[in-house]
Amino acid sequence: MSRAFDDESSSMENCKRRIDAMFEMLVKLDVPYYTFHDRDVSPEGETLEESNKMLDEIVDYLEMKQKETGKKLLWATQNLFTHARYMNGGATNPDAKVFAFACAQAKKVLEINHRLGGQNVVFWGGREGYQSVLNTDVKREMDHMAAFFHMVVEYKAKIGSNAQLLIEPKPREPTKHQYDYDAQTVIGFLYTYGLQDHFKLNIEPNHTTLAGHDYEHDILVSSKFGMLGSVDCNSGDPLLGWDTDMFCTDIKKTTLVMKIIIEQGGFATGGLNFDCKVRRESTEDRDLFIGHIGGIDNFARGLRNAAKIISDGLMDGMVKQRYSTFDDGFGKTVEDGKATLESAAEYAASVGEPEQTSGRQEEYEMILNRYV
Repeated sequence: MSRAFDDESSSMENCKRRIDAMFEMLVKLDVPYYTFHDRDVSPEGETLEESNKMLDEIVDYLEMKQKETGKKLLWATQNLFTHARYMNGGATNPDAKVFAFACAQAKKVLEINHRLGGQNVVFWGGREGYQSVLNTDVKREMDHMAAFFHMVVEYKAKIGSNAQLLIEPKPREPTKHQYDYDAQTVIGFLYTYGLQDHFKLNIEPNHTTLAGHDYEHDILVSSKFGMLGSVDCNSGDPLLGWDTDMFCTDIKKTTLVMKIIIEQGGFATGGLNFDCKVRRESTEDRDLFIGHIGGIDNFARGLRNAAKIISDGLMDGMVKQRYSTFDDGFGKTVEDGKATLESAAEYAASVGEPEQTSGRQEEYEMILNRYV
């Protein structure tokens, strides 16, 4: 889509014009942070050396714009999915030469993120998965991906970076079966390979809905296990089966998300980021501003709603009451890890058939409507 500031070329001059436009938006909207992919801000060269040289020139320009405007880098990430070399994956590619190239690209991003003061580094494995089990050694590929992440951890420490490392789950597209399917899958992977102390999750709810979950599900799961690091605030069209990267306009969803974030005490180094696009038919430059303003306003309203819900305590009290049988007696022994199958069977025999207890979902939904 052509914009007044963009001739759609990959020239260095056009890359700098895009950066100028981005920082102008940041200033006008009073947004403190920005994010980028390495190959979004700088073109791909004929060689790795040429690509890095052009990227260094762009990083010089970004550093200058940060100093001019006071804006900061939330995170940088490496594009290991667009170039044809990555058609079979980056860190999971069956060719060791491609694996090495992915490592080199990640190394460069760790360096430039550190130089620009980025608070996080994001890893989205767009092609870290497989299309067919017939030609894939799944265990070996996952072992390679873990080796890649251990190398990242080692190099981050070597250069003295304090950035938080984040993995962004997605179930499919472009790869049919991705190894970072959802929050629970990624958390399991991190614990399996001893990486749980080094990574948190960057959740994009549009990816969550593609995995068949509610918008807020992966945010909730990662938060409850202390693994929520940041959020890309995208939403999807329920009638489309792909990643549409829309600005979220559902106030109920922003309310639920902000309630989770408040309850975990906010973010440490992460934030709310828009990895969003206006629609193809939204062709005016003003549409870019309206999309971002609407997204910011919707999450601000969600924050106010969530604060009111927490302050009132009604729904939280109802949830607490629903689990009250685990507060004492046999239920307490379960949560304390002291119950056995024998003690459970004895307790079941002593209390008889349990009474049915309503989940009262309709009541919860009507109470939520009061706040939005």
